[in-house]
Amino acid sequence: MTKKQKKMVFRLAASAVFLVCGIALEDRGSWAWIPFILSYLAAGYDIPLKALRNISKGQVFDENFLMTVATFGAIAVGALEEAVAVMLFYQLGELFNDYAVGRSRQSIAALMDINPEYANLLRDGKEEQVDPYEVEVDDIILVKPGEKVPLDGVVSKGNSSLDTKALTGESMPVDVKEGDAIVSGSINLTGALEVRVTKLFDDSTVAKILELVENASSRKARAENFITRFARVYTPIVVVLAVILAVVPPLFTGNWGVWIYRACSFLVVSCPCALVISVPLSFFGGLGAASRQGILLKGSNYLEAVSYMDTVVFDKTGTLTTGKFQVAEVVPADGSAAGKTVDMAGGNGERAADSQGNGADTPAARLLRAAAFAERHSNHPIAVSLREAYGREIDQSQVAETRELAGKGICSAIMENGEWKTVYVGNRKLMEEQGISISSQPSRMGTTLYVAEEGRYLGCVVISDTIRQDTKAAVASLRQAGVRRMVMLTGDREETGKAVAAEIGLDEVYGGLLPGDKVDKVEELLKTKREGTTLGFVGDGINDAPVLSRADVGIAMGGIGSDAAVEAADMVIMTDEPSKIVDAIAIARKTVGIVKQNIVFAIGVKVLVLLLTAAGFATMWAAVFGDVGVSVLAILNAMRALQYRK
Repeated sequence: MTKKQKKMVFRLAASAVFLVCGIALEDRGSWAWIPFILSYLAAGYDIPLKALRNISKGQVFDENFLMTVATFGAIAVGALEEAVAVMLFYQLGELFNDYAVGRSRQSIAALMDINPEYANLLRDGKEEQVDPYEVEVDDIILVKPGEKVPLDGVVSKGNSSLDTKALTGESMPVDVKEGDAIVSGSINLTGALEVRVTKLFDDSTVAKILELVENASSRKARAENFITRFARVYTPIVVVLAVILAVVPPLFTGNWGVWIYRACSFLVVSCPCALVISVPLSFFGGLGAASRQGILLKGSNYLEAVSYMDTVVFDKTGTLTTGKFQVAEVVPADGSAAGKTVDMAGGNGERAADSQGNGADTPAARLLRAAAFAERHSNHPIAVSLREAYGREIDQSQVAETRELAGKGICSAIMENGEWKTVYVGNRKLMEEQGISISSQPSRMGTTLYVAEEGRYLGCVVISDTIRQDTKAAVASLRQAGVRRMVMLTGDREETGKAVAAEIGLDEVYGGLLPGDKVDKVEELLKTKREGTTLGFVGDGINDAPVLSRADVGIAMGGIGSDAAVEAADMVIMTDEPSKIVDAIAIARKTVGIVKQNIVFAIGVKVLVLLLTAAGFATMWAAVFGDVGVSVLAILNAMRALQYRK
């Protein structure tokens, strides 16, 4: 509890004591009004002052003005007890509101408490504690156990486990070793790490997250804008109605005190606090719940848009797939009982050999060995994937005279069983040029490399991008969540895209697209979406930035996504898991549901009590419930938005 809140608790306690004294002494003398006035001043001396200050600034019709007029009117007609009670309970409700908002802010602040205070810079073998802003790219920093990683970088020495919960929502520590990339904001748990910095602090992950969180509340949802406009129109209307209620009926019936009392009660219940506070608080809670799951939204307007999303468009590489090439299939030449296709999905070179039962002499193993040896010098992702699939160290002395054949493949001399043999690895065109007949075809989609040795066809190897582990489950869950249409837009060949889409269950595929083509296709999809719904685009690369900006909701994979994609997106998934979209939709729908509940409940109760008050069936005590009681219940409901369980 803050110092301000503690002071208010003391004031309200003193007010309650004076109120009880006033009630006890009410019939004992002409001075019995003094405890009531003291009680009123203890609880709400600042409300009339705020009203005057706001009036001087041109802000007349706010809750302070309403409470001042209502309580002064009640005092004027002799309803001292009610006037004091109204002010006491109003301030009690405001205290509770302030506490609830503070708790929500603390919840997000604690979650986002990732801003590093310093960095341990290693310079000339000495350690120096500096501000993270002073560290340059390629500097070496030391991160000790228990410290926050201050800047993005690559581990140059050491190994450890990192707590990334504040960034990704993932509770399990992540193990890192030399050569692994790490991001700022995570906490080093075990061993000391020397890290080569790859980004300045302003460009680091932690700086971007903090900027997103700070700016999120400034972008209001439609419901918040509606409440703001509603309050501006609603408040002067109820003030005019209260004046009419206080003046017009007494002209015909007399009883000025009765009608002024009703008008004051009318003003008390008309205060729009429940709406003005609970609706933004609901969205604030939803943003906090999403942050806990590693989902960052740049404003409550985007949270609201996600709740209506029924079309999701995906990029392929790096979004639905890992963006890392692997050997998917090894298909030896026909004509041998052992020459079976070996499905390499999730496997390695040793599995390719062992699956035949004959060790390294199987056709599949010889085929993979020849391709890996021939590609030993290349840093192309396809060559790297071949060497990883082979899984053994390559003896450089057994490879010579490697030549690149532009647009076709490579030719290399490889030592096998004491003899040098010429190996060709490349596309179908290369095989045709060498007069080599292809006698086997792969069953999986991807980039196909054909391999021949001394004019004899050995077989082919399929290289493909691997589908993310949770992609299939994410698509199925999106379908269950009511997402009607799921589309893939990819720059890859349409056949490859269709194979991936068929495996994971997408509805439509459009391949061979340039960045501009993706924008055009999204424009078409936006025209055909159902009215009242939104379209989300999920991407990760710099080429996705234009279409991320054009979609109703741009969703970027923040873990490996490019800076441009994260900048252009409205929602960032820190874990690179497509399944987080399902969590975002669930949180958004829960939040919007709570907002609608609060709007209907608050307006409904207020209208009912207003009518009863105007008709004389409700006292100022009922008005207190219509204001303070409804506010407290609406805020308790709004705080549910902070809680989310899968």
